[in-house]
Amino acid sequence: MPNHGELPELAAAVLQPGFVGVTAPDWIRRWLGEGLGGVALFARNVESPAQIAALTAQLRAEHPDVLVAIDEEAGDVTRFESRLGSSRPGNLALGAIDDPRLTEEVARDLGRDLANAGITLDYAPDADVNSNAANPVIGVRSFGAEPQLVARHSAAFVRGLQASGVAACTKHFPGHGDTSVDSHHDVPLIDRDRAQLDECELAPFRAAIEAGVQVVMTGHLLVPAYDAELPATLSRAILTGLLREELGFDGLIVTDAIEMQAVRRRYGLAGATVRALAAGADAICVGGEHADEQTAVVLRDAIVDAVRSGELPEERLHAAAARVRRLGAWTTATQTATGARAVADAVTEVAVITPASGVGFDAARRAVRVTVSEGAAELPIDGPAHVVEFAPPRNIAIGAETPWGVGAPLDALLPGTTAVRLTEADLGPDPAATVLDGAAGRPLVLVVRDVHRHGWLSDVLERVLAQRTDAIVVEMGVPEVVLGAVHLATFGATRACGLAAAELIAGTRVPAPAPQPLAA
Repeated sequence: MPNHGELPELAAAVLQPGFVGVTAPDWIRRWLGEGLGGVALFARNVESPAQIAALTAQLRAEHPDVLVAIDEEAGDVTRFESRLGSSRPGNLALGAIDDPRLTEEVARDLGRDLANAGITLDYAPDADVNSNAANPVIGVRSFGAEPQLVARHSAAFVRGLQASGVAACTKHFPGHGDTSVDSHHDVPLIDRDRAQLDECELAPFRAAIEAGVQVVMTGHLLVPAYDAELPATLSRAILTGLLREELGFDGLIVTDAIEMQAVRRRYGLAGATVRALAAGADAICVGGEHADEQTAVVLRDAIVDAVRSGELPEERLHAAAARVRRLGAWTTATQTATGARAVADAVTEVAVITPASGVGFDAARRAVRVTVSEGAAELPIDGPAHVVEFAPPRNIAIGAETPWGVGAPLDALLPGTTAVRLTEADLGPDPAATVLDGAAGRPLVLVVRDVHRHGWLSDVLERVLAQRTDAIVVEMGVPEVVLGAVHLATFGATRACGLAAAELIAGTRVPAPAPQPLAA
């Protein structure tokens, strides 16, 4: 007879909930002692590397092999450096450089920072091929629009991150690049046949698997070539048939956030969780929005009830929990072997933390592309500038708390530089006049993100550039179009990217900050 008494522990093992606070709440610590397999950290949990080290030490005191995950893409999507902006340039910039050794080095550098803070699983790299320029949620998070480029850099990122003892997680399987819909809000349709998917979307995942990636994250995507009814996260044909059997992946399968509307709207949190496990997922990411014990209880109980009713085979739950535990043991052994967690294991000491990656800043500098029209003034400028940063609607994956732009770093290099940030609603009846207010007699820098996706933005740029032909345009998104006599493409809006652009505009190079001692 089945031993149903252990079902609550097995159900807890496959959950990766989030929580609120910069220390471990009582319910998380209690659940870790009762079998909880992992937790997911978000920007709200991060104050500093030393604080994260103390937090992860709290978690590990309850469960030594707990999976401590974070969504740190080392680009525009950053949680570990959410308060400053990433000191690395992000995937699109690395793809633009196209030096896989550099990508591996950046990922290894990131892995060291994460491992030293006690983090064992990173929901990165994004292995989507951004073949649809209208994509509202991937964009600069991708290495590019060419499948083999994305494949070689996804594999390089996996090798670098895991060399530091942090499990890599390629996402969003089977590929979120060819869509104009954000799965946070609805179900994107990937309308390609199997041959097209094999050539494009699946190439990076195949390369990551060959590189030994430990984890694959599902995408809440409808892919009719494999399943005309269920999103990939809930599809046995995709998770078991395609990922396990065809591609030969035997690592951990984790879902994208289960509360996203692409699966939650139709199936509910509990229904989507049970269906994902039945389809072949091993771990459920939840808690970006529902970061409370009540949600965890609902999901745990739904899993237990599904096993008892026969909806979820008990052997499937056992297999999922076993993969979670196997990955936890791998991270502990690997980080011990690589000498990581020096900070996490000595949080009462004064630890030396590097808050800004030298290799990351160097990579951002290498990525910038400058286009100068014939007859235009050359860089650098010769005095303080006026910077106008245009803020289109935010990609929901990018934290609202994460700073970006060129104004602040340019003011640091050219004191007296002024800056303003404008949304579409701020432009008023005469957008060009609004933008030019305060720019008289100064060099003008116009900072944009994904101008090709926003008609209002391209329109106002054309109006302003007709009056200020000397204005410098800095594109911090996907550079699909080149506007202005002097155009800089940074391929991302991270802190490192902003500094790289500011250095070129000012003609002054600022070294990356030296390591600073931070009290634990």
